[in-house]
Amino acid sequence: MTEHPHPAVARIDLHGDQDTTPARPALRVVHEPAGIDLAAAEAAAGQFLTALGIPTTSESLRGTPGRMARAYAELFSPRPFDLTTFPNDEGYDELVLARRIPVRSVCEHHLLPFTGTAHVGYLPGARILGLSKLARVVEHFACRPQVQERLTKQIADWLQTHLEPQGVGVVIEAEHACMSLRGVQATGSTTMTSTLLGLLRSDARSRSEFLALTGATS
Repeated sequence: MTEHPHPAVARIDLHGDQDTTPARPALRVVHEPAGIDLAAAEAAAGQFLTALGIPTTSESLRGTPGRMARAYAELFSPRPFDLTTFPNDEGYDELVLARRIPVRSVCEHHLLPFTGTAHVGYLPGARILGLSKLARVVEHFACRPQVQERLTKQIADWLQTHLEPQGVGVVIEAEHACMSLRGVQATGSTTMTSTLLGLLRSDARSRSEFLALTGATS
């Protein structure tokens, strides 16, 4: 992942006079893949299916290796975004929480999907975050082979570092195909993970409020 600050720009006030105070640069968040070779991925997918006794010679399966390669390339390619923040001029110090953010990722142990929801909240410091960016951060870290525990911590640590809030909380609840479709075949079971940082970890009232609003304590 590479982070590129956008150049600072001059602002225009309500009277039309130029304000030369530099604006805080937006943080451009991009993922730089090691290199995607769709042709090689398609050939490998064809060999994989053939090795499992699934020939790809029929009309309906002939294009499957290519579709597999493109599907996984899409799953593993997060979209770039700007981490847009704004000054917390009003001194807002209560919890900001985005609930039920869709999560879809791929288990790195079996390359089977896991899907669910994330609840991401923070106690603002000097800056507040554009609300859609919480979902963007979740997507960014989910778009690689993952384990849920690491994903939860990566989201929280990244927000704590770049937003510098008073506290961050992340709860993820997901169903794993590696549990529901194979092995124990525990269809419908979900796994819940959480990471709490700053005041959301150390202050009992703030921690209880966050967990109650996410439903983690119900």
